[in-house]
Amino acid sequence: MSNNTETATRIEHLPEQSRFALFVGDDLAAYADYSEVDGLRDFDHTVTEADFRGRGLAGLVVRHALDETREQGLKIGTSCSYVEKFVSEHPEYRH
Repeated sequence: MSNNTETATRIEHLPEQSRFALFVGDDLAAYADYSEVDGLRDFDHTVTEADFRGRGLAGLVVRHALDETREQGLKIGTSCSYVEKFVSEHPEYRH
């Protein structure tokens, strides 16, 4: 096994936890939590774990979460300040 710093990442939707989670290897690195009511998925909390900050992982998990939300025909809510900023910088996610 090499000491490759480019460890594989994967994003999983964990609906039972109302969360999109990004893993680096087996480690939870970042996540976006949401609540869902009446066709609106409101993202209310985004976290990047301390050991993984500064790599753009929050943006990756949020983009994935927003793409999946749109594909499911749900509206996007932005209670989380990070998600609100992301949407303002990426107008394709505005409804």
